[in-house]
Amino acid sequence: MDKRVQEVVLRDSATPAIPNMEVGGNVLITRLDEIVNWARRNSIFPLTFGLACCAIEMMSTAGSRFDIARFGMEVFRASPRQADLMIVAGRVSKKMAPVLRQIYDQMPSPKWVVSMGACASCGGIFNNYAIVQGVDQIVPVDVYVPGCPPSPDALIYALIKLQQKIRTQRLGMLLELNPRPQPALESPSPTPQLSEGSS
Repeated sequence: MDKRVQEVVLRDSATPAIPNMEVGGNVLITRLDEIVNWARRNSIFPLTFGLACCAIEMMSTAGSRFDIARFGMEVFRASPRQADLMIVAGRVSKKMAPVLRQIYDQMPSPKWVVSMGACASCGGIFNNYAIVQGVDQIVPVDVYVPGCPPSPDALIYALIKLQQKIRTQRLGMLLELNPRPQPALESPSPTPQLSEGSS
């Protein structure tokens, strides 16, 4: 009876499947990258940063019809210190650009950005002096969602693509370390030239 229960637990569909793992008894063998990326991609906390009509579509993804809780993203955070995904939904004015950058800088690493809608991605129909022509001029963007406004399905598809991107990252790629300074090669100093008229 013990063995039968153990088989049912190992084949349970609610148990998360992590690739490249060997399960035997109480031992789990895998690479650290895979375990960390599995935890990161299944517990993304988005930041509420809705600027225009795309924000309504972003909010509807958390509703019961689309339910992004299936992907571990149901907790929309109002504080950048608790979020690791910024969804820029809507047009960004030039007055809002420094605020957007400040909020991005306050987010802990690793952090990701999704540009939602035509206005956030390229300025949309607002080709004028007041609107930033693409949020990628302010922050690095990982996934673009096209549309005006994009449907909640499109945002969910972008979030799945972001999860696939997180899955392939290596821990060394996520560290923001300054490059090691290389020691300068000492060149032989030229011999000083003596002028004949000096005393």
